[in-house]
Amino acid sequence: MSEFSLELSEDQLQLQKWVHDFAEKIIRPAGEEWDRREETPWPIIEEAAKIGLYSWEFMAEMMMNDPSGLSMPIALEEMFWGDAGIGMAMMGSGLAAAGIAASGTSEQVMEWVPLCYGDASDVKLGAFAASEPDAGSDVSAYRTRAVYDEGTDEWVLNGTKTWITNGGIAAIHVVVAVVDPDLGVKGQASFVVPPNTPGLSQGQKFSKHGIRASHTAEVVLDDVRVPGRCLLGGKEKLDERLARVREGAPSNSQAAMQTFEATRPAVAAQAVGIARAAYEYSLDYAKERRAFGKAIIENQSIAFMLADMATEIDAARLLTHRAAWLGKQRKFKNAEGSMAKLKAGRVAVWSTERAMQILGGYGYVSEYPVERWHRDSKIYDIFEGTEQIQQLVIARSISGLRIE
Repeated sequence: MSEFSLELSEDQLQLQKWVHDFAEKIIRPAGEEWDRREETPWPIIEEAAKIGLYSWEFMAEMMMNDPSGLSMPIALEEMFWGDAGIGMAMMGSGLAAAGIAASGTSEQVMEWVPLCYGDASDVKLGAFAASEPDAGSDVSAYRTRAVYDEGTDEWVLNGTKTWITNGGIAAIHVVVAVVDPDLGVKGQASFVVPPNTPGLSQGQKFSKHGIRASHTAEVVLDDVRVPGRCLLGGKEKLDERLARVREGAPSNSQAAMQTFEATRPAVAAQAVGIARAAYEYSLDYAKERRAFGKAIIENQSIAFMLADMATEIDAARLLTHRAAWLGKQRKFKNAEGSMAKLKAGRVAVWSTERAMQILGGYGYVSEYPVERWHRDSKIYDIFEGTEQIQQLVIARSISGLRIE
């Protein structure tokens, strides 16, 4: 019988320390400034690129060369412990890369993923464009169309995407579009829109409650023409899949859902990082803050809140690591990725709220980081599938029924 261990490997421990050191020295001290500016923190991304933390090689190492699947959540927890807005500004390109990897050929991955990052001397961003003004969690309601022009071997894209991280400022946009409206969600495909393609523009840029250092905007596609090779997976594979669906054969190939499912453990790890930041900060505060002649942590009301925070964060991390491992082994059975994302999002919101309570008035003012972390945490109940969508996915998985 093989030995069971929850210990991280030496390589994983080194990775954890490397990312944590960068988060502690570079990311966290800059968090308040870029939250206030509500701008993409290019200087921080460039610093990360210099050491290889922001690069396609780093993403490839995390995604493909770790048989445990744990390297990515380990790195993301530390990065988002530093600051979620800056972390998201750096990791938005990873969602585009995941979209390319989920649907593209090996040749497409090698061609397009590096362009999502650029290099240390010329940093670029990537964007994954799925959600639409009237279709977020309901991926079957997408209306952005892609029509094939056989005469020029081009796809023509029209529509509007919204809530897009790095939308409009990215070098590479990965766009989910409808190729056959009669097939619903099974009639969708993903396309790469190369840099400087005419017809793609940024629409409204959103001013957000949290993760303000991360650029979020609409992406408008007006007769955007891309070469046939920009269809991820290729036209032959798409035609074969659509033909099977029309004949009534089942298809599990859903362009948006493939990307979301692959990234849910990573999103959960981000939420764990925010929760841990709030817990550690409020723990230190409770040890130092004195009231009625003693440290406030000596009161059970405070100590028990911290005990619950520590327990919930550990539980969320364990679910996240399990989901990452299962995803790597392709052994999801009961929507474990959704379980991790659901739990971690809830824990992040709850833990940051508890941290504000422990700090009292100081937890409510921007002079202290806890209120920012609380604002940042709420998005984890919303994006990449709301809390209720995760519950729906889990309920369908455990019941085998079409829960509505």
